[in-house]
Amino acid sequence: MSNPTAPVLALTMGEPAGIGGEITLKAWARRAGLDPFFVIDDPDRLEDIAHRTGPKVPIQVIHSASEAADVFATALPVLPVPLPAPVVAGQPDAANAKSVIAAIATAVQLVLDGNADAVVTNPIQKQILYEANFPHPGHTEFLAALAGITTPPVMMLAANALKVVPVTIHQSLRDALDSLDTGIIIQAGLITAAALKQDFGIAHPRLAVAGLNPHAGEGGALGTEETYIIAPAIEALREAGIDVFGPVAPDSLFTSHARKGYDAAICMYHDQALIPIKSIAFERAVNVTLGLPFVRTSPDHGTALDIAGTGVADESSLLAALEMAGAMARRRAVARRHAVIA
Repeated sequence: MSNPTAPVLALTMGEPAGIGGEITLKAWARRAGLDPFFVIDDPDRLEDIAHRTGPKVPIQVIHSASEAADVFATALPVLPVPLPAPVVAGQPDAANAKSVIAAIATAVQLVLDGNADAVVTNPIQKQILYEANFPHPGHTEFLAALAGITTPPVMMLAANALKVVPVTIHQSLRDALDSLDTGIIIQAGLITAAALKQDFGIAHPRLAVAGLNPHAGEGGALGTEETYIIAPAIEALREAGIDVFGPVAPDSLFTSHARKGYDAAICMYHDQALIPIKSIAFERAVNVTLGLPFVRTSPDHGTALDIAGTGVADESSLLAALEMAGAMARRRAVARRHAVIA
């Protein structure tokens, strides 16, 4: 019997030629303790993966998200999205890009309509989507467009050992530095603090803000961004009631001792955030999009085309993403119930 109060998670296919299908099958095989999920995918593709590389997971086509919870205990529920071109492991085909995009859009619509409780996305191959005229830099920006929000969402990479937020995301380093300003740091800090309370259950979140330059600028000798861009943002966040400190020299912010002093680190650019968390918690880190009207998580790794089809892909990050999505969805459900009672 399914648990009628358990959240139901919508999982997207990701890049068909990557490891998304394999880790989906492996995650279902390790489903004990997970909230029910269904995958929006081509069932024939999943059957082929199960036959070729395993695990030998039973697959059942569903026609609505409402069927997923009852199916989940005995088979992987699949809401079908056909792929027009044959899939060759490790060789993405732009002919399948529209189906990849459709899977994401379908998952979001199901959540917005109240038919699912969270979106979990398998990794996409962005270059292939660009060839199909995909206009967004990545998942994060596409999800914001689907949600119809004008405030840019925030990307968090989360694990038990560390949570990081890059202020600038999918840009070249030069463009990221040019676009860095006080306003987007403030926005990232506000959204992060709110999400730590709402989605992670941290009543009094503590934020650390990284400097941009070596030694956080060394008093202006190695750069002035800390003085003129970052410090004013920190002061504004303090005035908003947030427990925040910095700018902290980036080379010392992620030591085991330093991490005990904050709940999330606000970083200035993509790699400043992603290098430490991937070094510390590669197998269990989760990509979380903050500031959306729904829960979205994803494994913190790519499509791994080099190992696709070999059966060796590690499903740990997807399992962590599913677990985190379920926990976040439960907290939001409790908050909604309390709001109705109040």
